Amino acid sequence: IACLVMYLFAEFDDAANLLAANPDATTISIDEPVEIPKNQHSHLQEPGREEDDELLGTDDSDKTELLAGQKKSAPFWTFEYYQTFFDVDTYQVLDRIKGSVFPVPGKNFVRLYIRSNPDLYGPFWICATLVFTIAVSGNLSNFFIHLGKPTYHYVPEFRKVSIAATTIYAYAWLVPLALWGFLMWRNSKVMNIVSYSFLEIVCVYGYSLFIYIPTAILWIIPQKVVRWVLVVFSLCLSGSVLVMTFWPAVRDDNRRIAVATVATILLLHALLAVGCLAYFFDAPELDIPAPIIPAHNGTTVITKSH
Repeated sequence: IACLVMYLFAEFDDAANLLAANPDATTISIDEPVEIPKNQHSHLQEPGREEDDELLGTDDSDKTELLAGQKKSAPFWTFEYYQTFFDVDTYQVLDRIKGSVFPVPGKNFVRLYIRSNPDLYGPFWICATLVFTIAVSGNLSNFFIHLGKPTYHYVPEFRKVSIAATTIYAYAWLVPLALWGFLMWRNSKVMNIVSYSFLEIVCVYGYSLFIYIPTAILWIIPQKVVRWVLVVFSLCLSGSVLVMTFWPAVRDDNRRIAVATVATILLLHALLAVGCLAYFFDAPELDIPAPIIPAHNGTTVITKSH
């Protein structure tokens, strides 16, 4: 035992001499586990896997979702439950609007902006603003087209507000609901498909409609060529956001089903824009029969209004 103690003291003396000679040296304890650096661990993965995780959001975002799911949520009949859907600040909303207007090729909109904190504040007010913008711009467009005609009398069409609200909100909620159900169904068939949550899909569709707000204002210009150029430009921007978001989620599915899904998403998006332009701005003029006003001398006067 005495020899063993003397041997240990000799080892400690050698270590102390080495530390005195080189104070910057690092020591490693036998009991401490050796950790692999993150950079070295990433090199052990497959080369294409990191790109897939970036597009699909299956890396750190999944860990965030698991941790978020462990938090206790309030019951759905309480105000606190719905308050979480609007827990977003102005900078986040502006950042998401900027991401929908200026999409980055190869970047997933959900991964970059939505997944950390999906909200309904931005989509709700974007749709509300778009409804009033389309209704007001449609009335102004009709006014400027017929301005100066003696038989034209301007009458504001308030029914356009309700029609625009029904169309916009039905599109912003029913289409994401159908897409979410389809992705959940395909997820049960193909294991590699990544399904977004319903709230995330609503966020993507809501923010993608922002580009139509300035477009609807510019639709007041009574030139069909200008209007159609604006439609194509808006479709390219907002459609690219939808494609770059949902294509990574379906690309591992059957090729025909994946292409048909993306084509259907773009077709519905185009129908919304073209339908709003055709109904609210290029609607045919209807002749409204004017009432027959009897004159005092026994004759009748018929007035014509449009």
